Amino acid sequence: MAYQTSHLPSLELLIFRCLFHLPIALLLKFRGDPLLGPPDVRVRAFLHAILNVLSIGCAYSAVQVVPAGNAVTVRKGSSTVCSALLALCLESQGLSGYAWCGLFGSTLGLIIIVGPGLGTLQEGTTGLYTALGYVLAFLGGLALSLGLQIYRSLHFPSCLPTVAFLFGLVGLMVCIPGLFVLQTPVLPQDTLSWSCMVAVGLLALVSFVCVSYAVTKAHPALVCAVLHSEVVVALMLQYYVLYETVAPSDIMGAGVVLGSIAIITAQNLSCDKEGQLEE
Repeated sequence: MAYQTSHLPSLELLIFRCLFHLPIALLLKFRGDPLLGPPDVRVRAFLHAILNVLSIGCAYSAVQVVPAGNAVTVRKGSSTVCSALLALCLESQGLSGYAWCGLFGSTLGLIIIVGPGLGTLQEGTTGLYTALGYVLAFLGGLALSLGLQIYRSLHFPSCLPTVAFLFGLVGLMVCIPGLFVLQTPVLPQDTLSWSCMVAVGLLALVSFVCVSYAVTKAHPALVCAVLHSEVVVALMLQYYVLYETVAPSDIMGAGVVLGSIAIITAQNLSCDKEGQLEE
């Protein structure tokens, strides 16, 4: 919505988002914690920040050449699949049958949504840019899944505020030089554009904190699958706000995604309840 309203390049969108992460340094200073994290985990914390900046940068770039709903669909689908594959490769604890059923259903819903669009790519420059947009969305999901796995390996008291601050710091360090090298800086020109930028920054910060906290309580693949609800929201905004076409396959796929989220949520709630009864 911010891009459609203000037409700001992806670098400007990412810079505005990173700015809202910097005040977290005041919280870290107030608590007496190091801004960059403990020395023994500092490299992993920076790598987590780099992967998150790469993920968001790819997503914002993809939205500029691919419909918003499709870009979100590919990014979320690739993050879920990659998280599940990483779980099989890196973790000894597997997923339950209900979890795999939910993952399969959510991925199937994403395929239903994005499949018709992939089958109608145009030839020539337009088709090349569209294909590049889908590739960027996929890379964004891959970077997100890697970042979530790294975050699960960080264990220190101020982990969440530290990684949130590092995201803003690394993002500005990467984007500000690129802003002057790759393009001419652009600022919002009206109140509506500024309002969209502020909304993006605040809501993105809340989303970052919520996802990071959720990963400590549930498997990354399940968190990514539940985040597929973002696909449904994106499709609604695409139709009602951006006035872009939503096909019947989009509605069908969104229904499958919501059903899969319900399965995953019910299974996790039942497991939590059983654990409490055992205790």
